[in-house]
Amino acid sequence: MAVLLFISYLFLLTSAAAVVSSKKLVMMYPLSHSLSRNSELLLFNTSLLLKSTSSRSAARFNNKRQQQRRGAAAVALSPGSDYTMPLSLGGRVEVSVYMDTGSDIVWVPCSSGSNFTCILCEGKTHLSAHHNLSATASPVSCQSRACSDVHSSIPTSDLCAMARCPLESIEMSECDDSCPAFYYAYGDGSFVARLYKDTLQMSSLIIIKNFTFGCAHEALGEPVGVAGFGRGPLSLPAQLHHNQFSYCLTSHSFDSHHVRQPSPLILGRRFGNNSDLAYTPMLENIKRPYYYYVGLEAITVGNKRIPAPENMKRIDRQGDGGMVVDSGTTYTMLPPQLYNSVVSQFLNTFKRAASVEDRTGLSPCYYLPPKPNKVVIPQLVLHFVGNTSVAMPSRNYFYQFTDHHHQNKAVGCMMLMNAGFFPDSDGPGPAGLLGNYQQQGLEVVYDLLNKRIGFANRKCASLWETLQH
Repeated sequence: MAVLLFISYLFLLTSAAAVVSSKKLVMMYPLSHSLSRNSELLLFNTSLLLKSTSSRSAARFNNKRQQQRRGAAAVALSPGSDYTMPLSLGGRVEVSVYMDTGSDIVWVPCSSGSNFTCILCEGKTHLSAHHNLSATASPVSCQSRACSDVHSSIPTSDLCAMARCPLESIEMSECDDSCPAFYYAYGDGSFVARLYKDTLQMSSLIIIKNFTFGCAHEALGEPVGVAGFGRGPLSLPAQLHHNQFSYCLTSHSFDSHHVRQPSPLILGRRFGNNSDLAYTPMLENIKRPYYYYVGLEAITVGNKRIPAPENMKRIDRQGDGGMVVDSGTTYTMLPPQLYNSVVSQFLNTFKRAASVEDRTGLSPCYYLPPKPNKVVIPQLVLHFVGNTSVAMPSRNYFYQFTDHHHQNKAVGCMMLMNAGFFPDSDGPGPAGLLGNYQQQGLEVVYDLLNKRIGFANRKCASLWETLQH
């Protein structure tokens, strides 16, 4: 359950919803890395873990490039690539869902007259029991704005016709039938759900009434729900009326101890000295208004500044370009020319570990000397539009581990990926993506009111402890 941190005023409950101003309330939730439980196999099989996360990162980014409708806005998440948070709907037992800035709807696998069915979900992580609709849950009307939003802005009259309302009731705007079920496709999965409203409990003191969410009764390859934090009216921040949220992902480098440490998710504007936050403006994309886009000017490796291509700095009229900041994708994706220029600056004097690259899906990888802690990794700095620079800890972009397949040699791999892996992906979409692995050890602030994203280096585990007191 969330930890209540600060209330400066009493809040009001309206008849329609419990509206909580972000100026009045700051809430903190613990984000749990998906490897924090049921993770022994992946944590002790480094190659399998890296292959899983690199493949899913590639699929998720490719889906963003090819996606043509809102219903395919995200790729199903998997162990090693995501963070979860607890939700309680209708006073029921908490369910764990993925926290995802790359999608904009909240949904849970649940039962609404029939049991939840998941096809091809054998071996996938089931984080909690399915949600059973409470007695206070009610279906969303086909006439509601929420119904239109979830159906890609189809007019409510058409939706009520789909719900088989009589013509007279449609003409008189008097149809109270339920919003038709909606289909949501992922890169390697999908689900069908209906919209419901129920009470969302954020803490023992705060109750949000008439919260809209998807109740999925059938899914393909996706047994876990999602809390969408994207820029849409049905996202969690939008429904809570928060104009700012942030998170600080605890540095883990896939270490079995560190992945079990919570990462703070902060809903509202955190008070204190935040003068070290470096902000860059959000870019607008009329084709995909629900993603968080920023512009990347350049990347510095060591003493060499490498300019980013023009399509990384802005978004054109076709919706192409920009860099998505995504909490649900593991690795950062860079356009081919920029990627090649960046990786060419790293450890070229060491022998390439081609077999490791094949097993992990990452490149380049190198065999390191017997004492790899003495290897000097050049500093990497991201330069965003607005004269904003973010220095990355070396563990965020270069991962060192033991290759048990080759005489237990020490190896190191770049944790950035080549977005040019998809030559057939010619649809409008982002030119690059900032993944959650590169966001470790950073507080990332989404200032929705001023349409900007801020970054600051933090000891996230210490921040969690500090904010609880």
